[in-house]
Amino acid sequence: MPPRSTWGDASEAVGWHEKMTARDAWRWLPVEHRAAHLIDAARAYLQADDPARAGRVLADADRMAPAEVRQRPAAREVLAQVIRDPRAPTTIVPLAAALGLS
Repeated sequence: MPPRSTWGDASEAVGWHEKMTARDAWRWLPVEHRAAHLIDAARAYLQADDPARAGRVLADADRMAPAEVRQRPAAREVLAQVIRDPRAPTTIVPLAAALGLS
């Protein structure tokens, strides 16, 4: 969990995410936990005005643990926001279509 001071600050949350996922301990987490973290990171990237990175992180989460992305309301909400942005990567279009969001 990020230090309390980063809650609500998208750029700090993005920095914390990038730091944490670069550590060896990241690989030790169950894939469902990693996917859930990536969903939260996607929201932070959106808040930091980086929909392209948000889309790539969601795609990574979907490859890692599809059920986490396809069944979590938070993931669907973030994906719906990403897919509406013209800067979103086209690689998430099939995922959004599969979930009925495009």
